[in-house]
Parts: sequence; structure tokens; C-alpha cells
Amino acid sequence: MKPRIAIPVPTSTNPEYNQRSWPVYAQAVERSGGEPVEIPLTGTPATIVNLINTCQAVLLPGSPADINPHKFGAEPIPECSPADPARENVDELLIQDAHNLYKPILAICFGTQSLNVWRGGTLVQHIDPTHTPINHRAGRDVPVAHTANIEPDSVLGGILKKDTPEEAPEQTGHLNLRVNSSHHQAIETPGDGLRITARCPEDGVIEAVEGGLATETGNPHWVLGIQWHPERSYDISPASQAIFRRFINEAAAWTPRAIHTSVAKSQ
Repeated sequence: MKPRIAIPVPTSTNPEYNQRSWPVYAQAVERSGGEPVEIPLTGTPATIVNLINTCQAVLLPGSPADINPHKFGAEPIPECSPADPARENVDELLIQDAHNLYKPILAICFGTQSLNVWRGGTLVQHIDPTHTPINHRAGRDVPVAHTANIEPDSVLGGILKKDTPEEAPEQTGHLNLRVNSSHHQAIETPGDGLRITARCPEDGVIEAVEGGLATETGNPHWVLGIQWHPERSYDISPASQAIFRRFINEAAAWTPRAIHTSVAKSQ
């Protein structure tokens, strides 16, 4: 059976954005061997949790919203987009479930920021375009916005070295991958247990984090957060395909965490 991948609806406020963007994530999952499962942002928590329980992995997509900065101890600045409490609530349910049961997580753009804040990290609320030569807000119509320098000894680096060495050549101790870009916020301080594994070389903006907390077996929980959009470049980038294939393979290999119960002796 194909592994079922939970993908929340990107936003509760923009149906047009959802109709345009959610199918692109779903198609990348399908073409990589998974079954996408739409997680609604409306309904009772119990209904949503019951649907989440049928899935083997979580994909957190992008969104036009920004995370509520109060969640990482900051006041919103004028450049911030409005928060989307419904999306944030569903993300928290998905992330909590994935961490409880060690389900693989692939987080993309807003999803990476959501994961980071849930893990206790902070965000840069606005990348000032006057302070960087890179247009991080280039958008979906720009297939290549800049380069990401990726640590070769990371999970992401291992994927690229194994499957796409020509697309991500190694230079000066890093793998250099040309990526798209569609964001104005980024990780500032990584959350608990998250390792920075990619940066934009021109301005140091964090482009990827990874690292799940250790599981009961001692194996790491597979967690990868990237700031660009591999679903948009799936047709033209072997690296994007390789990222999704590895994620789906991890989902297919996932097994439920053992639940240990104790029975008190009767008096």
C-alpha cells in the first residue's frame, strides 16, 4: 500500500491560493509513490485527529500567512502578513502527532517556520530587501532565485550526493544547489534539536534545517525543513524529485511506535 501523507490545506483565508497550491504538493507526493491526504482547517479537533491517525507522514506546505510572532516572544512588525490561527492549530496537531509517533516530516517554506516555532525557535520577521542582494520573495514564476549551500554530511546533503551529484556539485566544502524562493521570513534561531544544514551564501539566510529528536530505538526521527519549494520545481529538478522520493521512502518504512501499558496490581 502507498504511504498516506497528511498535507494540511495551506490557508483558511484564501481559497484561490489553496486551489492553486495544494494540488502541486499532492502531485509531487503521488508521483513519488505516496497518497496525499487533505487535512482540513475546519471541523472538530477529534475529527481532524482521526484523519491524521490514518497517515504515515506529514508534509507541511507553504502559506501566504505569517506565524503569529507572539508565539516566539516578539511583537508583530508592519511588514508581517496576518496570522492564520486555523492553519497554525492544525500544524500543531500534525507536528505533535508526528513527534509522538516518530512519523517523518517534510516541511516547506511556511511549514518550516511553523515547525521551528513549535520546537521553540524564533523567526526573522522580515528579510529587508535593502540589506541583501538576493530577492528571497521572487515568487513562483522565477524557477531559480539563488544558490543554497548545503552541508555534505547532512540528510539533505546525502540525498543530493547520492541521487543528483551533477545538479549539486561540491565546492568549498558545501554542495551548491540552485533553488527557487518565495518568502520574506526565515528562521532566526533554530528550535530544539534542529541543525542548520543549508544557507544562502550571499546573505546567510537559513535555507534548511533537519534533525529529529532521538527515538526510543536510538534512531533519529526523520525531520527535514527547507525554505524553498521543491514541489514547484519537480518537473525540472532531479534534486526536487529526490527529496520527495526520500520522504516517501521514509514514510513507507515507518512503523507505529510501540505503546507500553502497565496494569496496577489489584489490592
